[in-house]
Amino acid sequence: MTTQITFAIDFHVHSDDSYDGHEPIELILEHAADIGLDGVVITDHDEIDESRRAADLAPDYGLIGIPGVEVSTQHGHLLAIGVETRPDAGQPFMETVETVRELGGVAIVPHPFQRSRHGVRKGTIEDADAIETYNSMVFTGYRNRRARTFAERRDYPQIGASDAHYLPNVGKAYTEVVVTPDTATPTKADIDGAHLVEAILEGRTQIRGKRTPIHKSAVQYGKGAVRKTAYMFTSRAPLLPTVPASMDGST
Repeated sequence: MTTQITFAIDFHVHSDDSYDGHEPIELILEHAADIGLDGVVITDHDEIDESRRAADLAPDYGLIGIPGVEVSTQHGHLLAIGVETRPDAGQPFMETVETVRELGGVAIVPHPFQRSRHGVRKGTIEDADAIETYNSMVFTGYRNRRARTFAERRDYPQIGASDAHYLPNVGKAYTEVVVTPDTATPTKADIDGAHLVEAILEGRTQIRGKRTPIHKSAVQYGKGAVRKTAYMFTSRAPLLPTVPASMDGST
């Protein structure tokens, strides 16, 4: 009988290394452990240093360590999970997907179709490894339902995540990942990021959690928009196509 172990992972969390993040990774890791998660992936905007550091520190908190980054492609945001190197920002979407794969990671489309959040348009997603079909930072369930329908019709693996920028929102939504270890008597300590990447690619995921309360989403969204504008004017970050902000989530 094949042994399987289930991990509860929040794959989309921002630290204070993001222009719109607020929390140091130590607090995020401590909070994740306190609420019973097995791991969090720090996916800062076009920054990976703190994510790598969080992955190194994670075992000290009893968590599995896996680095990642939210990359700004020419056509919208892309989560690169399980990579040690940050893909270049501002490249075409599919080129970035291929780069993530070459780096040994999994390319996940976050908050798809939500243009006010730089979500990738439906027609641009020629290929990806998984779709974030449950993002806790949405005001209604419509966006998540649309993403889920898209993923189901095309047989994409699905994940859920918090997209948290504030500590209390970490773990509001997460993914249960079923891992099949390659040892006879496995423990959670035997599992690493490569096992999680493999499980996602094989679609062994189950979404858990709930939406962040609307008033908290609104605060995160409003402050994030201000910080994003300031960041774009003071840095060389790629300027992605934008539309007027709508009440469908955070940055």
